[in-house]
Amino acid sequence: MPVNSRREQGKDAAVQGTNDSSVVSKVSAAAQGYFHDDFLKHFVCKVSRRAPLINRGYYVRWKAVDHCLKQFFHATQSCSRRQILSLGAGFDSLYFRLHAEGALGGVTVFEVDFPEVARRKAALINSNTCLKDTLPDRETVSNQQTNAVFIRSGHYNLIGVDVRKEQEVEVTLSAAGLQWDAPTLVLSEVVLTYMETQWSDAVIGWAAKLLPQSVFVMYEQIHPDDPFGRVMQNHFLKLNSTIHALKQYPDTVAQTQRFIQKGWEKCVCMDMNQFYFDLLLEDERQRVEGLEPFDEFEEWNQKCSHYFILTASKGSVTNQALLTLPKVSSIPHMTPQWAERPPLVIQPMCRSPSIEVVGMASAILAPGIILLTGGCGRSGRDTVARVLIKEKDGWKCACVEAHGEQVVGLYQTLTSIPGGGAVLFGGRTSPLNPTDSVVCVTSDPSNEQSQSAVQLSFKNMVCTGTGPKPRWRHTSTLICYKDKTFLFVFGGRTEKDPVLSDAHFLCLEDKHWTEMTVVGAVPEARHSHSACPYGGGLVIFGGLGKGGRPLCDAFYLRPTSSGFCWETKNLHPPPVPRYSHSAHVVNEKMVVVGGVWLQADGVPGVGVINLSTGSCVEIQLDTSSVPWPLMLHSFCSELLDSEGSEMVLIGGGGNCFSFGTHLNLHPITVDLRPILCNSY
Repeated sequence: MPVNSRREQGKDAAVQGTNDSSVVSKVSAAAQGYFHDDFLKHFVCKVSRRAPLINRGYYVRWKAVDHCLKQFFHATQSCSRRQILSLGAGFDSLYFRLHAEGALGGVTVFEVDFPEVARRKAALINSNTCLKDTLPDRETVSNQQTNAVFIRSGHYNLIGVDVRKEQEVEVTLSAAGLQWDAPTLVLSEVVLTYMETQWSDAVIGWAAKLLPQSVFVMYEQIHPDDPFGRVMQNHFLKLNSTIHALKQYPDTVAQTQRFIQKGWEKCVCMDMNQFYFDLLLEDERQRVEGLEPFDEFEEWNQKCSHYFILTASKGSVTNQALLTLPKVSSIPHMTPQWAERPPLVIQPMCRSPSIEVVGMASAILAPGIILLTGGCGRSGRDTVARVLIKEKDGWKCACVEAHGEQVVGLYQTLTSIPGGGAVLFGGRTSPLNPTDSVVCVTSDPSNEQSQSAVQLSFKNMVCTGTGPKPRWRHTSTLICYKDKTFLFVFGGRTEKDPVLSDAHFLCLEDKHWTEMTVVGAVPEARHSHSACPYGGGLVIFGGLGKGGRPLCDAFYLRPTSSGFCWETKNLHPPPVPRYSHSAHVVNEKMVVVGGVWLQADGVPGVGVINLSTGSCVEIQLDTSSVPWPLMLHSFCSELLDSEGSEMVLIGGGGNCFSFGTHLNLHPITVDLRPILCNSY
């Protein structure tokens, strides 16, 4: 397999560039306390702080590899000699960190990478006193034209060779002192996927053939074809660093079969959500989650669902080093109850304007007029409210000339009120700065309306009584009870409370936060859930619960003669837990659109929950008529007619880890008539 063409050399150089970006991100995570490593900083020019999402992503990668190393050390502790063979090691500080921890008893580390990367790393080590001091017996090989070993020592060897060249690798490693029959951990962190799949398969195969007592640890990407996966692939294509393996091995099942077919005896593979929730202790998760202000849950869970950690073993000793799956997973895999019906058709809103915003709030001001406030777009937080107005030949978007309070924030709620207008509550400008303001939005009759702008009044509502603490990602729902109109606020989160379960009633006529009698089991604390008016009260579904686990429960707040009563809805089969979705009740059916789930493949479509019978079914979305990818989370939605036959989805998307930001371009409509006309 020739690998030296000029085109391949260009791709190799691009792949080498991913090493530089990766080590900068690892340094950032270490600097913020996600893990301890005093040596990474010596491999970068300066320490740069990455976003919390990037820090978390590199933390879980580091933690997974460290977990596998500890498993290997424990399983082979009685062996006199052990080895780590790190493929595509780049500027990894693994040897230096393990040396400082005193974890290298009887362990020799062999690092292999492209000759140019190894040359740069050797120069960094030889010029840095802190690094050199950990290698007192090092031998630096001066003539790399004839020798691929750049640094040789008793416990550390740095080798510059292309791992695709099997014979050259075998000869060089043997010359460097690798003992093929000694227990060996082979490490590949996002390395083999940059090769054509035939080459990466060959590497996996020769490692199984040459190392009879070994464990292979791999961290790579999966799920290439869903919206997040498409953004991920496009990112690497732009870098000229195509990720190959996930096309042929798109999920953990395929990766497991791959290793078995290539000669490994046993294999355990899990995505990073499963690793995070099932193999990390709760105290450790709480420590990590408290390090930085954070509000990118959707992107965090999607990043984790698109990477896996894998261990494969050969030999009886290293079988004990495999990842251990819990007997009962806290996020067990589920198969959605897909309906045997055609997918629901979605299409761009007629003459739809471009609205690229996430975390926005919406409300119907009047038939054919939708108000949009808050959110975050291409240029940051959106400070301009806007309205979508239905005209004869389609929809237009007009700016709002706001009189009164300036409304800026993400994940606020906007609730339509009788007689026109809306009430805005909560939201945040940053995860450290939520608000508890109540703002009444009404049309401003004192000003003439123009073709390009709509005059609206935004006025703070001064309320009496004890109101809720500042929050975001909550719900606010209109309830009419005994000739009074209430805004019911439930759940959400604050800068200190990860989830909330408190409930508050604001009487709009009296402008008073009112104490109401509510009995029954209070729903579990949550945020990013849905709440829909129903049966004189409301129904709550899903959300992100304690510890960051999605929920799949539904609760009916039923009105009684003395107040309200919480009742649990028995759903069957249980829907896949999700959050950051949207929902509306139409004719006893709760229509749940989009969201994020962790426990099923693909992405949510439309869930239909019959509130009378409790039956649940999932329906696919036909996205062929809309721009792809389409990310249905952190969006808002409204029903466009009184029959509830059509729904519009507005905004949505997010920061896709380090792969860039994707924002849905246009509002799209969903035809709900097939749902309303069929029994589910």
